[in-house]
Amino acid sequence: MTDRYAVIGNPIEQSKSPLIHTAFAQVTGQDLAYTKVLSPLGEFAATVDAFRAAGGRGMNVTAPFKLDAFAYATDLAPSAQLAGAVNAMKFEGDKVFAENFDGVGLVRDVVHNLGCPLKGRKVLVLGAGGATRGALLPILAQGPAELVIVNRTVSKAQELAAIAQTQNTGSVPVRGIGYDDLQGEAFDVVFNATSASLTAQVPPLSISAFAQDALAYELAYGKGLTPFLKLAQQAGVTRLADGVGMLAEQAAEAFLWWRGVRPDTRAVIHTLTVPLV
Repeated sequence: MTDRYAVIGNPIEQSKSPLIHTAFAQVTGQDLAYTKVLSPLGEFAATVDAFRAAGGRGMNVTAPFKLDAFAYATDLAPSAQLAGAVNAMKFEGDKVFAENFDGVGLVRDVVHNLGCPLKGRKVLVLGAGGATRGALLPILAQGPAELVIVNRTVSKAQELAAIAQTQNTGSVPVRGIGYDDLQGEAFDVVFNATSASLTAQVPPLSISAFAQDALAYELAYGKGLTPFLKLAQQAGVTRLADGVGMLAEQAAEAFLWWRGVRPDTRAVIHTLTVPLV
């Protein structure tokens, strides 16, 4: 019998998840069907209940339901607990297992696909929202020289840095600061985890924050050369990337979790890549 999976969100038409997971199923020989589920706002639990009752095995979760999924789950992985949000669920009887693979996907894209080790590097993350929360543990696990979180509201960056420090088994220095506190500092890897690029805005970041040979990584994908990436270009940065690889890698992690086999992501990344021009 064909196993059923889906991505749930509102809106949902824009989701690339069915394309990705269908491709993964083909290359791994898995018998599954993957669809989109549009849930009315305020009816997340009822919509998921109906999907499970119809035989659904698992779901990816996209906006605006990642917090709803967190509340719906019966068993939260540490990644989901720290992020405070869920992007993948697995259904086994009455159990709802929940994960957040965004951070793992981000790190795998940077380290394996882009060939940029984080170990010993100075890492800067812009923003203190859910995307940053989900990335903290995977980044720290790579052993960077330092992790700095910068945010317009400094208290949020400091709060997140304190949370990260409690989870930090490798004694990596973690700081939460404001943009004005970045003067005189340069970083080897700069992640834009803010929503600024979704509204064509540029974060209030000085070009001096980019070290020579830095990697500038935009977590949003399919937007081309975003204001953040343009800023990096102005700083002389030549290593630019958006989040298409992160999208594919977090999907591959979910697929592995569900099916026990990890698909190769290269073909999917190639298909979805939008030139950074």
